[in-house]
Amino acid sequence: MISHNSKRAVAFTSNRARLLLALLAVGLVTLTTAAPVNAQVLKAGVGRMDITSRTGLVNDPLYARALVIQGNGTTAVIVSLDLVAIAEIGYIKNDFLEKLRAKLKKEIGLDPGALIVNCSHCHGVPCADVLDRTAEAVKQAAAKLVPVRIGVGAGHEDRVQENRRLKLKDGRELDVRRAYSLPPDAEVVSAGPIDPEIGILRLDRTDGRPLAVVYNFAMHPIMGASAGGNTADITGFSSKVIEDALGNGAMALFMQGCGGDINPAFYKDIDSPRDAEPQGNRLGLSVIRALAKIPSRDGGVLRRINQTLTLPRADHAERIASLEAEKARLVGSLRSTYLNFDTFLKLNSKYRLSPKFPSTNSLSYLNEKAIGREDYKRMDAMNLAMMRRYTQNVMAMEDITRIETNLRLLRKHQANGLKLGKRTFDVEVVGLRVGDFVMVTFPGEVVCQVGLNIKKASKHKHTFVAAYTNGYIYYCPTADQIKSAGAAQEDSECIVAPAWQKLWETRAAELIARLLK
Repeated sequence: MISHNSKRAVAFTSNRARLLLALLAVGLVTLTTAAPVNAQVLKAGVGRMDITSRTGLVNDPLYARALVIQGNGTTAVIVSLDLVAIAEIGYIKNDFLEKLRAKLKKEIGLDPGALIVNCSHCHGVPCADVLDRTAEAVKQAAAKLVPVRIGVGAGHEDRVQENRRLKLKDGRELDVRRAYSLPPDAEVVSAGPIDPEIGILRLDRTDGRPLAVVYNFAMHPIMGASAGGNTADITGFSSKVIEDALGNGAMALFMQGCGGDINPAFYKDIDSPRDAEPQGNRLGLSVIRALAKIPSRDGGVLRRINQTLTLPRADHAERIASLEAEKARLVGSLRSTYLNFDTFLKLNSKYRLSPKFPSTNSLSYLNEKAIGREDYKRMDAMNLAMMRRYTQNVMAMEDITRIETNLRLLRKHQANGLKLGKRTFDVEVVGLRVGDFVMVTFPGEVVCQVGLNIKKASKHKHTFVAAYTNGYIYYCPTADQIKSAGAAQEDSECIVAPAWQKLWETRAAELIARLLK
């Protein structure tokens, strides 16, 4: 028997195949427009290396993809890695970027500032020599530069992602993680925003054949593979769909956007296997649809701006004390009950199936009532009271689990901050313009609202934001989220103080203005 979910998957695969054929037949013919006056000739090259660890089960490969762009006396190198981060977390050591820059400067004379290294934030496992293979991808790209035409535009996808922050009736904000349970549905008021825009830069050879597509989108690619195993996850599949459709050795480079609080849709679904491929296919097809409407043209401006931004470090002492007090209150709220899990399940089924006569047949209840006895009624009242108490204990324990999980993060970052003895730290930010494609980058897990704010403030239509780039500084929630009384991971796995948001949004606006001059 084919399940409902299986039927949906089969139908989607069939539709995908038909759409791919149609797009390949007519939709991806390169559109061209006249070059603007004084347009500069741009050259570009691409390279790719497999960076998958083969020590265990492999579902699909991880890649280091590189795009080198040269023009106007400027070089920009976009590196897209199927990795969680290039510092602090995951399998990459903190000196990865420094060593990569030094290696490429020594071997091909590359300006260290040219490197713009973005991580998809998938949770795949790389091979031990990932640094050398990443450098090789860049060297491949640098050795194969050809004149290119460029096109800029945007796609739309709103079916594969969801904001994981939930606003509750009591004013708190919690998040959706596999590390702890969801709050009761009755307590949830709303969820946060998503950004459905896909920022797209296409580069075509002068004969019209596609060379590369850079696509920027905000979402954690952490769905996993149904059979388990190492995986590049959603964005690995989306890049494969794009590359297969374009052919000609074209390369798709995913650049993670402000997806700090954006999960894959159905992230905690318990009724179907975890499978990143359908969502990746959807994202890839949305990019292909958009590409069919984006013309390419000769030349364009290439500008790159590298800057350092000083950010305030968070002091979590007050927050830690507040959460510890709340945990103590919850522990104190636990009440005794004669039920255990097994008896609770039995009683819950019984009282839900027959709320009027739960413990025996109706005749026994009615006979007791006729002779003035209420033994079953009193027993039911006691059982129901114990069930309510047991449920309240479970809900308190769920809150305690959430608080304790996030307290460990807060304590870790507080201790690290005290060791450093500094109230500020520096990060690298980059502004990049390729024709009408304008992007600013930041090294943290920036939440969606901040990215939306930067785009809205820009006067330029094709403005995009890449997070997880050239470093990693954990989550970067909004100032209001940091001050929230809730217990979400974004607020806890965080080293920035609330003022960071205004500082970054202001700097981003300044970078964009300079790029557009």
